Amino acid sequence: MDGVGNLMIQLSQRLQTVAHYISTGHRVADIGSDHAMLPVYLVQQKICPFAIAGELNEGPWQAATKQIAHANLSSTIEARRGNGLEVIAPHEVDSITICGMGGALISTILEEGYKQGKLEGVTELVLQPNVGEDAVRAWLTEHDWALMDETILEEDGKIYEVLHAKKIAGAKEWNKQLFSVDELSFPYAEPIREALALRMGPYLLKKQGDILHKKWLAEIEKLDYIIASLSQSELSQTKAKLAAVKQDQQLIREVLKWLYTDRH
Repeated sequence: MDGVGNLMIQLSQRLQTVAHYISTGHRVADIGSDHAMLPVYLVQQKICPFAIAGELNEGPWQAATKQIAHANLSSTIEARRGNGLEVIAPHEVDSITICGMGGALISTILEEGYKQGKLEGVTELVLQPNVGEDAVRAWLTEHDWALMDETILEEDGKIYEVLHAKKIAGAKEWNKQLFSVDELSFPYAEPIREALALRMGPYLLKKQGDILHKKWLAEIEKLDYIIASLSQSELSQTKAKLAAVKQDQQLIREVLKWLYTDRH
């Protein structure tokens, strides 16, 4: 409880990681806000002076409104109902967070917001895709958002990645250098190295943590099931798919061996 008797929000490790990246003093919009947990925390901790909790559907919007009122923060946090970045105006916020969605959906929300001019004035994105992280990294690089850091974590049996990007001068050059992952000395041509960095995360590859290793070992296991299923078909298009999956699995095996065996 705080001094006024309001309940102080406790975040999950996943959302705590997101909160850690938000620049102090920034106005933030949290899209798909899950009971406005993150905005309430950011304002309670005096990280953000103002926040917007965006929700598409009536039920989650009502839940966010209730949480904000319960925390006695209705003057500094607004729950708004709308699709994606429709809930904000240009130059209204400095940071945007989008968490707990697929990477393709996050990319679509950002793209639609970009076309609507909603990203004008925004200088920071903190994004936590549940799957499809490569789609988010691709969107960031295509729109010259510099990827500043990444964190991978495991909570309640699930693995999450959190991406932190900023709008800075020289972002294109920053990303080109970052996604080349030259310092890892991968024995691959530059296009393959860049594709690996988009898929697995340039910072995560460099950090070489145990959770990244676990995630991609699990991916190899998933591909084993796909290979077994495809192997039962005699169709020519299926054989081509099978060859591609086997090649993909072999590449992942090689990368993990390079990171976690050969270099230690």
